[in-house]
Amino acid sequence: MNASRTERARVIVRGAVQGVGFRPFVYRNATEMNLNGWVSNSAQGVFIDVEGTHDTLEAFVQRLEAEKPPRAVIQSIECSYLEASGYERFEIRESDDAGGKSVLILPDIATCPDCLREISDPRNRRHRYPFTNCTNCGPRFSIIQALPYDRANTTMKHFTMCAACEREYQDPLDRRFHAQPNACPVCGPQLEWWDASGSVLSRRDEALLAAAQALREGKIIALKGVGGFQLMVDARSEAAVKRLRKQKRREEKPFALMMPSLAAVREACEVSAAEERLLVSPECPIVLLRARKAQVAAPVAPGNPYLGVMLPYSPLHHLLMAELGFPVVATSGNLSDEPICTDEREAVERLRGIADIFLVHNRPIERHMDDSIARIVCGGEQILRRARGYAPLPIHVDEPLPAILAVGAHVKTSIALSAGTEIFVSQHIGDLETAPAHTAFRKTAADLPRLYDAAPEAVACDLHPDYLSTQFAMQYPARVIPVQHHYAHVLACMAENDLRPPVLGISWDGTGFASGGAVWGGEFLLVNGEGFERVGYFREFRLPGGEAAVKEPRRCALGVLFEIFGEELWDRDDLLRNFSKREIRPLRQMLERNINSPLTSSAGRLFDAVAALSGLRRHCSFEGQAAMELEFAVDPEITDAYPFAITGPVVDWQPMILEILHDLMLNADIRFISSRFHHTLSRIIVAMAQKIGTPSVALTGGCFQNRILTERAASQLGAAGFQPHWHQRVPPNDGGIALGQILGAARQMKNYVSRDSR
Repeated sequence: MNASRTERARVIVRGAVQGVGFRPFVYRNATEMNLNGWVSNSAQGVFIDVEGTHDTLEAFVQRLEAEKPPRAVIQSIECSYLEASGYERFEIRESDDAGGKSVLILPDIATCPDCLREISDPRNRRHRYPFTNCTNCGPRFSIIQALPYDRANTTMKHFTMCAACEREYQDPLDRRFHAQPNACPVCGPQLEWWDASGSVLSRRDEALLAAAQALREGKIIALKGVGGFQLMVDARSEAAVKRLRKQKRREEKPFALMMPSLAAVREACEVSAAEERLLVSPECPIVLLRARKAQVAAPVAPGNPYLGVMLPYSPLHHLLMAELGFPVVATSGNLSDEPICTDEREAVERLRGIADIFLVHNRPIERHMDDSIARIVCGGEQILRRARGYAPLPIHVDEPLPAILAVGAHVKTSIALSAGTEIFVSQHIGDLETAPAHTAFRKTAADLPRLYDAAPEAVACDLHPDYLSTQFAMQYPARVIPVQHHYAHVLACMAENDLRPPVLGISWDGTGFASGGAVWGGEFLLVNGEGFERVGYFREFRLPGGEAAVKEPRRCALGVLFEIFGEELWDRDDLLRNFSKREIRPLRQMLERNINSPLTSSAGRLFDAVAALSGLRRHCSFEGQAAMELEFAVDPEITDAYPFAITGPVVDWQPMILEILHDLMLNADIRFISSRFHHTLSRIIVAMAQKIGTPSVALTGGCFQNRILTERAASQLGAAGFQPHWHQRVPPNDGGIALGQILGAARQMKNYVSRDSR
């Protein structure tokens, strides 16, 4: 090889490499190294054609990975060496949208330090401009309409850049080079302050100052943010928070908070180093933190020792919170069970009667994007709601998959799409309980395939025939592949942790259908090369009233007691304290005659039963409330466990329940009961793992949103010689189901093809 001979390197960089300043980074490196050629965005990634000596080209390619922009994610770099073409300079070419679309779309990114300095600098032309951004921050997924990621393919196409912004946009050495949402006060989106009927009261900075004053006065404002509307009130005002609860129809579920600064967060909450890193990360999620002092009104999170806290993540939020200097409730701009509003006129209609005033802007939002929720579990990050900051970054798998659309479950719904070796998981959609939620679901189900020009070969769904997602799948023009709920949970955890079979999946949640209509929820599933085997499950009990038991833990307790005592239960007034005699009669008939009383193995319903038996929670106003309060009652100093039995595949909780009843008779403290209950569950997990003998154990399902349960189970499994795995970037709840459905459907398709080939 002639070291001085000019060659040409054709380089394809795949990953999250658009909208992060990757092309100017390539341009700077190439010109610095005296290389000629070009760089361009494409629907597959970034293409580079560059000429120089072989050694210089190798050094150039190595720098792509070593010195990439901070928000870039490189998945692969393909390089081939060809004959030189005789380029005379290095240039940035127009994007090419031909071919299949596989480039990664970046999530919306929190304001970077450079932009924050600019909006705070009176000498800067973007001083106090609430839509300031650059290639290192700003809206991405919420404004993209098509690939590749160019301004013409975003909602910013409606705004023509002024001369100063155009110079920045065209300068490869500027950090705003091809920053697609680039704008300034002269040419970009603007704020407006509307009254409850949608009439304009003020504009620009006056609108922001009016919003701050309204919050000081205890009013409820609806703020149009990055991915939709938020409802805000002064978090210190008990009256304002109670009024918001009443008008939003949200009885007790905790509200999220936005704090003006990290110092304010530290004053109100206990903040570890890991939690601090999460708070100030570019994703900037809501982080669950243990409250330190009564810095906010009690109705913000009634009966909850944790606060869901986030910092300002857009220039608009930074400017507003700097004006206020105190915490505000920042909750989704919707009625309970509905998706958040994204359009200002729609918001005036849907939020009429909730918000007093509207702070809006004219940058269109292409898709709704809730705030993500995270907490620190086992020393690392665990996402509980995956949306802004995280979606739609994919989960990578080793083998290419057929194009499959997965439509999730019924609550905490998300959608997923497989494209080659990537599985793109949508933003959080929510519970499919209302017409607006179903509309948002259908829009998202069309959105991902459209973005990636995918024609799904199959659609994966849950087994439950009454789920709206399943009914949608049945009408989809592709092969329908139902995937068992708890199996999908395990596959999602396996995909996230890059696990290979065999894996023992501990899949615990509220309910999930199995074949034949059985209601599972406390499952031990051994995932093998082709499918799974149900190797263990909790002893079943009946749920009198079916779905009504989800909102009434006392019904779960009654089902457990009936399973233990049978007809003798009706003579035990001490065990029937949660019901009046009038209520008992129909419930007794349900249980004895098996009328609307499905059998379940659910661990989630077992949590509910224990919460009701102990007097902690008899009725729930939101999903998981009883289990949450049971977790909050744990005393870390108590390490005793209750007895249990394992007979064949059945885990029998009866010895534990009888001991709990004995403790209650002795007036034991709820902290004692809850602590022993949690320890019992983690010991059950270890005992079943030892019985099955598979080294890799996946902890998944809604029950593993419980930090105490997850950490104790992981610790005890590790001490027993097993390799525990849990969710980190994908929710353990039903927000991760779609990911598992993709893999379950792909396995079925692969096995079907294999059988055909024989």
